[in-house]
Amino acid sequence: MAARDAYVISRYINDPLLIGGKKFDLRIYVLTTSYRPLKVYTYRHGFARFTTVNYSNEAHEIDNELVHLTNVAIQKHSDAYSHSHGGKWSLRNLRLYVEGTRGVEASTKLMADIGWLIVHSLKAVQNVMINDRHCFECYGYDIMIDQMLKPWLLEVNASPSLSTTTATDKALKTALIGEVLDIV
Repeated sequence: MAARDAYVISRYINDPLLIGGKKFDLRIYVLTTSYRPLKVYTYRHGFARFTTVNYSNEAHEIDNELVHLTNVAIQKHSDAYSHSHGGKWSLRNLRLYVEGTRGVEASTKLMADIGWLIVHSLKAVQNVMINDRHCFECYGYDIMIDQMLKPWLLEVNASPSLSTTTATDKALKTALIGEVLDIV
């Protein structure tokens, strides 16, 4: 194996936090304007993407993408998909749910843990990233939360989709672009 080749070792999260029996993940937008020193901005208006089918880790459901994958590109083919809200909650609504079911301290800790997950992932690549003061990166972080409210990094998208499926989605992403341009 060449040094530049990489293997991705992933662990399936068997105990995801469920809401209404549905699996979800978070999309959080992160702006990096410098790696040395590290300057990071997290957009406060991310969202949770839900499956349209109740979660099951039974063997006969293992290939059912509607149970396991939250991507809108997959979920929009379900009869249960809602074109009005796109199977999404605002990050604020998710936080209110966690506060209501687990308490304010648990919600605050979860958000802090997500912040540290982002910082640590960026620090892990800090030495191999080109640091040009005229450049910036806007990443799309996909994060899952387990039953113990531990956040798990699923992937970091270097070119996150800014296409929209709902009016709320359009407003969120338009505001995101505006704030990115204001900062840079």
